[in-house]
Amino acid sequence: MHVVFETHSLTEDNERGRATGWLEGRLSEHGRQLAEELGERRRSDALAAVFVSDLARAVETAEIAFSGTTTPLLKDWRLRECNYGDLNGMPTEQLVEERPLRLDTPYPGGESWREAVERHRWFFSDLLHRHDGDSVLVIGHVSTWWAFDHLVGGEPLGQLVASPHDWQEGWQYTLHEHFAKPAPASGSETP
Repeated sequence: MHVVFETHSLTEDNERGRATGWLEGRLSEHGRQLAEELGERRRSDALAAVFVSDLARAVETAEIAFSGTTTPLLKDWRLRECNYGDLNGMPTEQLVEERPLRLDTPYPGGESWREAVERHRWFFSDLLHRHDGDSVLVIGHVSTWWAFDHLVGGEPLGQLVASPHDWQEGWQYTLHEHFAKPAPASGSETP
């Protein structure tokens, strides 16, 4: 199954240096322009569907990008960003410091990065079961990106969490049947 992943567009929080987490967030003016560009890039991809995190910033990205098309936009809470709990909305600098500490230890009142990635595994398994052979677009967050790189690409999650990441215009992945298997035990780096 062919999957293209795109992050939600630039938000007001991104521009202010805030880590939104499970807060809704809103696209900035520049973010709305980027969402239009995403639509221009992807409208001719013959997509069976667009799956999108149910957080407002991701939904807004998808609605702008695919406005006026018949491509189904399907919201799924499992595509949400990692829940920073009491730290949702923290300064980005604090997030960068906290991330390596939160690989397996949940944020206070939230979840760990591994828990967020495992939530995505559940989504990938359902996606493969329901859309095998289709091409789809997924719009999500950093946790979605890391889930693809870890679960599909085999990258160690600890390395992803500890490293800086560079944005680009979309990533392409191929999902295979192994997503139907149960998740590995916590702490395992096996995708």
